[in-house]
Amino acid sequence: MNIAIFYAYPNDRGYNQAILRSVLSGFAQSCGKKETEEPKHAVTLLDLYQEGFNPVLYFDQEHRRRDLKDDPETAKYRTIITQADLLVFIYPIWWSSMPAILKGFIDRVFAKGFAYQYRGLLPQGLLKGKKAWIITTSDTPDFYARLFEPDYGKVLQHQILGIMCGVKTIKHHQMNYLRGSSFERRKRFLHEVHDFAAKL
Repeated sequence: MNIAIFYAYPNDRGYNQAILRSVLSGFAQSCGKKETEEPKHAVTLLDLYQEGFNPVLYFDQEHRRRDLKDDPETAKYRTIITQADLLVFIYPIWWSSMPAILKGFIDRVFAKGFAYQYRGLLPQGLLKGKKAWIITTSDTPDFYARLFEPDYGKVLQHQILGIMCGVKTIKHHQMNYLRGSSFERRKRFLHEVHDFAAKL
């Protein structure tokens, strides 16, 4: 299975980095076969901050929206997505949404004609057959997220990937109230995402 990981967190010593390491370790464990056998997974990691990805979407006479699907600056990302069977997103929830760098990545890369198109009034996903695994963290308490923001952190899962692009999310791991969590709870979450990756 070809796996593409999209990671959006600027601190390489934060908890999201620990999540990323746990996921990579789990995938490596699931690939633990004999040297003579083909590896189970091929993993491509895209650290958007380390990549220096420019999230700013701009249009002018030379850069038209209808040409986004052919933009040479984002061609390598479209290739990675095209070749991937599983898309993994790891990011924190900020202001009830994803970091701007990830939103800009989606704006520029998941373009009309590549990720979706319209048939009449309705969108048609062009990435059908692909699956997604989303892992998010937030400082919002669980009860607040459930009562007041029922779709908290799920715009990517439902609207973007599901409705628009035709990608099925197989799991959304969400670690809420990170700032008030215990060491034991954070450790359990890391084990959970590690084991999920190892079993894929």
